[in-house]
Amino acid sequence: MTGDLFQHDGSRKYLTQDERQAFLTAAAQFPHTVRSFCSVLAYTGCRLAEALALTADRVDLTTSRLTFETLKKRKRGIYRAVPVPLLVVIDVGTRTLAMAQRVVHQVAQVLAPGCLPLCLTDGLKDYGTALRRHFGTWTQTERRQDKGPRPKPRWMPLPQLLYTQVVKTVRRRRLVAVQHRVVFGTIEALNQVLVPLGWQINTAFVERLNLTIRQHVAAVGRRVTTLCKGEEGLRQQLALYQTYYNFCLPHARVRQPLPQPMPTNGTGSAKQWRPCTPAMAAGLTDHVWSVPLSGAAVAAASGGMSTRGGKRHGEVA
Repeated sequence: MTGDLFQHDGSRKYLTQDERQAFLTAAAQFPHTVRSFCSVLAYTGCRLAEALALTADRVDLTTSRLTFETLKKRKRGIYRAVPVPLLVVIDVGTRTLAMAQRVVHQVAQVLAPGCLPLCLTDGLKDYGTALRRHFGTWTQTERRQDKGPRPKPRWMPLPQLLYTQVVKTVRRRRLVAVQHRVVFGTIEALNQVLVPLGWQINTAFVERLNLTIRQHVAAVGRRVTTLCKGEEGLRQQLALYQTYYNFCLPHARVRQPLPQPMPTNGTGSAKQWRPCTPAMAAGLTDHVWSVPLSGAAVAAASGGMSTRGGKRHGEVA
C-alpha cells in the first residue's frame, strides 16, 4: 500500500484485514496508552482528532458505545455513537472449570491486543481460575525468612485485571441479600472505571441476555414441552441463534439515521432509520442477513446440523 489515499480510479483506499492485523500487532509492542489509542482507531474507524478528543464520559459500557464528536462538519456539537454489542460466546453444559475455561478463552480471542476485560460474574469460583490462567504472569514472591531457598515463582493475575463476583442469597425463592466480592483488583480501581460512566457492579445485562435467549430458543425455555434430549443438538441450535442474534436481528439501540427520510410504499410516514445488527455495528458486514443465509453459514462451519436436542444448563457472555 502506497502513501496515496486514492486508487487509480479515484476511489478511496481502505486497509485490508491483513494490514489491520499487522497494525494491531505492531501497536501491541507499545505502552497501554498507545495500544488503546491504536485499538480505538482500528475498531471504530474514527479520525485521529476524534480519537484524541475522546473522554471517559463518552465511553458507555452499558450499551458498549463510544461517542465521538464529528469534527468533519464545520458545526460543533454534532456527535455520533459507534456501538459494538456482539454476543461473543454461548456455551452449554454443566457449570464446571472446563466450561469456564472455554468461555474465557473465546472472550480472550476477540479482545484487542493488550486489552484486559473488566469481568462481573456470579459466585462460581471456576471463573477466577480461568481468568488467572488466561490473564496471568509468572511473579517472583518475596522471601518470608532470611535463610533457606528462594520461593518459586507463582502464576499470578496481571495487576490491571479487574474481576468481581456478584453473590446473591435466595431464600424461599426470594432475593434477600447481594454481596460484591472483589477477586482481582480493588474496589477503588473498579469504581474509578465504573463511577464516571454511571455504571455499577451487577450482572443484570447477562441475565437479560439469558432471558432473550430463552424467548428465542424453545429448547432452553422454562416449563416447556420442547426440551432437548442431547447436548450436541442444543449446541447447534444455540450456534444458529448466536448467528441470528449478531447478523439477522436488528437492534433498536444501534440503528443508524438515514441522511434523508425515505418514503414508504404505503401512506405511512417516511422511513428515518436504517436497521442495524450488532455485526453491522462492529463492521463485520454491511447488510442485514437473511435467516437462510445465516443457517447456511452455521451449517458450513459445523459440517452439518443435527435435529437432536441438549441440556438446559448453559452459559452466555
